[in-house]
Amino acid sequence: MATISLCMIVKNEEMHLARCLDSVAKLVEEIIIVDTGSTDRTMGIASAYTPKVYSYPWKDDFSDARNYSFSKATMDYCMWMDADDILEETQREQFLQLKQSLPPDVDMVMMRYHTAFDEAGMPSFSYFRERWIRNCPRYRWVGAVHEVIPPGGSMIYSDIAVCHRKMKAGDPDRNLNIYRKMIEEGRHLEPRQQYYYGRELYDHGQYEEAVSVLEQFLLSPEGWVENKIEACSVCAGCYGRLGQEQTALLTLLRSMSYDLPRAELCCEIGKFFLEHGNYPYAVYWYETALNRPKRAYSDGFVLPDCYDYVPFLQLCVCYDRMGDRQKAEEYNEKAGVCKPYSKAYLYNKQYFDGLRSC
Repeated sequence: MATISLCMIVKNEEMHLARCLDSVAKLVEEIIIVDTGSTDRTMGIASAYTPKVYSYPWKDDFSDARNYSFSKATMDYCMWMDADDILEETQREQFLQLKQSLPPDVDMVMMRYHTAFDEAGMPSFSYFRERWIRNCPRYRWVGAVHEVIPPGGSMIYSDIAVCHRKMKAGDPDRNLNIYRKMIEEGRHLEPRQQYYYGRELYDHGQYEEAVSVLEQFLLSPEGWVENKIEACSVCAGCYGRLGQEQTALLTLLRSMSYDLPRAELCCEIGKFFLEHGNYPYAVYWYETALNRPKRAYSDGFVLPDCYDYVPFLQLCVCYDRMGDRQKAEEYNEKAGVCKPYSKAYLYNKQYFDGLRSC
């Protein structure tokens, strides 16, 4: 059976840490906690779960701290989690089964990472991350921010999911400040870091600078295809907020030069036409989204609602505005099958019921 070292880096996580460790402590053989400067009860909480608690100076480099935590591991595989992550009870038996059945030649296990949730707590944003990594110097973290272990060796994908359930907001400027510091020091941003730097600029409303960074990334022959596609989406959002709407549309369409259309991008294009009152075009793109296959084991970001619920709901709006109330109601009912608790679906249902009673 595979043995697991849970390796975590933490700072001021007294609100989250016990919840995280309670969810996984009995499933792993070793817990390693690296504290990067807590001033609250974090280290005391950690010490109740493991004697392997270490202090490590923070150097504005997540990879550096994570690699230090891996260096203390003694089991077959290193597993990372953040303090505000949780392995939910429904996943724990599958976790144990995978430990017992894991082929000995596997180097990395990719697991789902759910990072956003809808009104019923169902995942609305997820992607795969390297979660179990063979304990070997060959596999180490890179990137000061949005760190990653470059894929290699024998990999498998598992449907086991770790959920990111934050109970308090972190420092919204932390990542951007780290990137700024790196640039001031003359450090080169490799393509993945350049992409995430552009995203940070976008999230901070610095659209012109974000466009400059993302366009440079898109023009580079280097970089991961999934990042290129997602960069088109973020860049289009920048152009839209800068009032360059036609350029925004062209940038969304540009994403299809990298691969077949993603449902996520089809929904964004559909939204563009819906907002501009071009309902037949919007219908085309939302129907295209419905026809795109779900990417069960994609390494890119996945918005599962874009493959059914969102297109159904938006097609309801389109057909209602085109005067086809019957078809609009049919699509709303399809949205309701996906999410019977959806406030938008229930609002539309009340709207159609009201029309029939007139």
